[in-house]
Amino acid sequence: MKKQRPTQDQINQTLWEACDTFRGALDSSEYKNYILVFMFVKYLSDVWKDHYEEYKKQYGDDEALIQRKLKRERFYLPEKSTFDYLYSKRNDDKIGEIIDKALGAIEDQNMEKLSGVFRNISYNSDKLGETKDRNRRLKSLLNDFNKPEMDFRPSVLGSTEDILGNSYMFLLERFASGAGKKGGEFYTPHEVSVLLAKLVNPQPGNRICDLACGSGSLLTTVAEEVTNQDGSPSKDFSLFGQESNGDTWALGKLNMFLHGMDSAQLEWGDTINNPKLKDGESLMKFDIVVANPPFSLDKWGAEKAEADRYKRFLRGVPPKTKGDYAFILHMIETLLPTGRAGVIVPHGVLFRGSSEGKIREQLIEENLLEAVIGLPSNLFFGTSIPAAILIFNKAKSTEDTLFIDASGDYEEGKKQNKLREQDIEKVIHHYMLWKTDKEYKGLEKYSYVAKKKEISEDNDYNLNIPRYVDTFEEEELVDIHATKKEIKTLENEIAIIRSKMNDYLNELDL
Repeated sequence: MKKQRPTQDQINQTLWEACDTFRGALDSSEYKNYILVFMFVKYLSDVWKDHYEEYKKQYGDDEALIQRKLKRERFYLPEKSTFDYLYSKRNDDKIGEIIDKALGAIEDQNMEKLSGVFRNISYNSDKLGETKDRNRRLKSLLNDFNKPEMDFRPSVLGSTEDILGNSYMFLLERFASGAGKKGGEFYTPHEVSVLLAKLVNPQPGNRICDLACGSGSLLTTVAEEVTNQDGSPSKDFSLFGQESNGDTWALGKLNMFLHGMDSAQLEWGDTINNPKLKDGESLMKFDIVVANPPFSLDKWGAEKAEADRYKRFLRGVPPKTKGDYAFILHMIETLLPTGRAGVIVPHGVLFRGSSEGKIREQLIEENLLEAVIGLPSNLFFGTSIPAAILIFNKAKSTEDTLFIDASGDYEEGKKQNKLREQDIEKVIHHYMLWKTDKEYKGLEKYSYVAKKKEISEDNDYNLNIPRYVDTFEEEELVDIHATKKEIKTLENEIAIIRSKMNDYLNELDL
């Protein structure tokens, strides 16, 4: 009898319940690593188990041949690193140490794809409590992942990449939601990622990069937007990224693997001060570059910018307390001659003066800026301020720039607002209409096509969206006579109520 396939919701719910193992002992910004890494180990184990069973059917008891076949698989899993082995040791007093050794062995056997991804995590750490408490928590974790709905075998799930990739993203979003400001450091809300992915419109064969990739949520979303001519998903792309936080970089590597994108080249390091994506001594070039960099980063490295060996700051050096344009300039410098870039920025980037104003002037004069899209407030984890998306195009075909004010289109939430499907489609519709229809003039109170002269001469290179998209709503005229009549009626009613109140008070001798 074929085993019933668990649903996406069942897997997500069980994964979230597994987090109870650590709640109270650790902050969510820390225990997310323990949950996500264990999910990854369970995934490897179940895929490995399926492959072993397939070869067992083909080659019977020829264990040597089976092992040779397994070594040609996408990854190799040592016997003492499987979930089944770890589960069998769940009552061992040294279970934390056993898990750590299992992770080390996985890295050793898969150095090319998984080197370093477990280096910052230990299940034998005092963070998980004293030995007795730690062992209890780890046993509980093993039991949670042994539940029927946590069977990740492809023979049971079907497309493990889709389902587990979605579950990984589900957990990242839940962790980001609970982590406050820190949540924004490793996760871009999925709807915003989808909008940005559609705007940059990646094509088969593209080299795609996220220079501040976090846990890889934006990068995987852009990759999933690549389609063949018939609309089917395409795998014809290459992915690159860099992330400065080691823990987050590791999550990104695991995320790529779970999405079947483990050929992605993700580097660990500071993109501005120590770029790792290079061709020889030059920066690597890409067709598509995206980023949701930290807003107005302080101490980003301004003191070294003038002597930058990659000449990224010839247009100007951004202020030392606001690194937004440092990331933008890096993105533009890494674009191929036909490349496109999309970046999420705070609104200050659109109008702040001084060195930022001069950089903005240069970008507009070089005709690189294609579109400015204003987003609703309170979309991002850790900040309620509204943001904008800037689209740059090295091969821009017109000197016009499109402005869209999408700040009023969203679904209101208790903690956070959210872009709806229709909100995303509306932005993309007008963006593509502008790209394809030379007669497009914009939509009143929503979009506007600005000539270069209007931006430079009339607005002194200020990109503040209300200068171009007039969203002012005139107040409805007040009927003075009707209002005066209503006031008179209310005054009479108040006089009657006061008279009755006085009568009651007199009866009570008050």
